[in-house]
Amino acid sequence: MKTFGLIGHPLSHSFSKAYFDNKFKNEDLDCFFVNFDIEKLESIKDIIIQYPDLQGFTITHPYKKEIFQYLDSIDENAEQIGAVNVVKIDKNRKLKGYNTDYIGFQGLVEEAIKGTDIKKAYICGTGGASEAVRFVLKQKNIGFEILTRKNGSYQELKKQGFHDNELIINATPVGMYPNCDEKIDLPYETANSTNVFIDLIYNPEETMFMKETKKHGAKTFNGLKMLTLQAEAAWRIWSL
Repeated sequence: MKTFGLIGHPLSHSFSKAYFDNKFKNEDLDCFFVNFDIEKLESIKDIIIQYPDLQGFTITHPYKKEIFQYLDSIDENAEQIGAVNVVKIDKNRKLKGYNTDYIGFQGLVEEAIKGTDIKKAYICGTGGASEAVRFVLKQKNIGFEILTRKNGSYQELKKQGFHDNELIINATPVGMYPNCDEKIDLPYETANSTNVFIDLIYNPEETMFMKETKKHGAKTFNGLKMLTLQAEAAWRIWSL
């Protein structure tokens, strides 16, 4: 039986196993999906040995950048993005890294900003998901600012507030299950109906980040569509 999996830590929030289990059942595929919740990425060496039928795996927080050192080759787009969320294992047990997060985010953002004349975007977070978001925004010629605690950009935004036709993306794990009551410190009260807020989190379905901006008429989207699109793209890679 062909085996696939998800690598990350923690994985209690993840829907990937349920998604692929359902896919394998519904499409009558002789495949098995395993969650590899590992505290140190170096454990990947043992996983490859212990699971000789492992054909590939997806990668989530916090290993999308760290995984590079364990790869034998990397897809051009993933290299340009600087993050990997999908790995395919070939018949010689060589590992090749890909990025399908950008495919997922591309589909999500196109739906989210349809009919909106976005002037600027803000990205919360600097991890692997943030890298994919930047890649897509550059392709769409949407200027953006990365918000980090180190450069004081959060405080600056709190002073000036949001303006019309701005896109705000949460690419951090803040607010993710089980810490559903948490939210990034943003000037939510300045949001309006021309703003679009995207949270890449999909569990819970509606985060505090989304709830706070919805109060002021902003459009809100979670990351479930991105998850679905990137997962299907991962399956196409594994099936090649």
